[in-house]
Amino acid sequence: MRGTDQGDPFGGVDPLGPDDLRIDSVLEALYDSTRSAGLGPSCPNVNRWLGDIRLYFKKSVVQVMQRDALERLNLQQLLLEQESLEAIEPDVHLVGTLISLANVIPRKAKETARQVVRKVVDDLEQRLRNPLTSAIRGALSKSSRTSRPRMDEIDWDRTIRKNLHNYLPDRKTIVAERPIGFARRRSSLRDIVLCIDQSGSMATSVVYSSVFAAVMASLRAVNTRMVVFDTSVVDLTEKLGDPVEVLFGTQLGGGTDINRAVGYCQQLITRPTQTIFVLISDLIEGGVSEQLLRRTAGLVGSGVTMVCLLALSDDGAPCYDERLAMQMTAIGAPAFACTPDLFPDLMAAAIRRQDLGEWLAKNGVIVRRG
Repeated sequence: MRGTDQGDPFGGVDPLGPDDLRIDSVLEALYDSTRSAGLGPSCPNVNRWLGDIRLYFKKSVVQVMQRDALERLNLQQLLLEQESLEAIEPDVHLVGTLISLANVIPRKAKETARQVVRKVVDDLEQRLRNPLTSAIRGALSKSSRTSRPRMDEIDWDRTIRKNLHNYLPDRKTIVAERPIGFARRRSSLRDIVLCIDQSGSMATSVVYSSVFAAVMASLRAVNTRMVVFDTSVVDLTEKLGDPVEVLFGTQLGGGTDINRAVGYCQQLITRPTQTIFVLISDLIEGGVSEQLLRRTAGLVGSGVTMVCLLALSDDGAPCYDERLAMQMTAIGAPAFACTPDLFPDLMAAAIRRQDLGEWLAKNGVIVRRG
């Protein structure tokens, strides 16, 4: 430690080393309100800053700083340049921002943007596919089991164990009085309709929903449809083979007409008692909420299992219309936020037609009732 004489500009504190000074400069550019303009929207400054934060901070911190830069400094421009996109650390929030900017990203940067989205989507699908697939198949297994299978459908291991009491020692054989197997269904066991609000506040939910929808669409045991909406309605079911195409088929932002979207989905439902309808929206309705409630009551009354996810993300408590959420819950369409990790178990509970109130209580989810 050095002395504190007037000639010591550091006041008795050792000076920062080169790396510490660079880190201090990186943080100051973003978080010092008097100097934040120094980062600026120009590509060279932004690219240098992006490189520095990746050099000095771990991945999770980098992602937070990138989001802060977009929000605090309004640096949407950094996502419109190929060089910036190549330097940025991909995450689910970044994908939401890229999708919202899809129509203004320059042509030279569009392929890079698509690669960024692809990387995040592939990572999410790898993490989420097995839990969702296992949950759905497990929930469906009992409903597909049959005691009158065809010869090529018999589960011989289970059949032998169930008929051991019919063993004939003299013939060294078992009489299979109760063959057990799995019937081949000519139609799906459940119909699943995802109706997703694509207003700007729902960006992260749209990303997760698209991945989940693509996974479910790959399962022949369920028939999956995906609809997105703002003030208009777009059916993206045909794109479900590729969640990246689904995401670029959305248009984040704009108004919200939930009633219109639910009305469209109502026309898709042909087997109410076999249908799970998941409305993913913050319920900030720009349409006619009274008619939305009547439609919801009609769907629930017809036997549809309906839930309203106020958010499908890890972002914490969402901003939503509490009054409408309580009204939806009161008529049988429970409204609550759900994390991606809980979604597979939620779908399994809905497939089993489990009391969702019990499921919510079991998982520590509080639903406010009117």
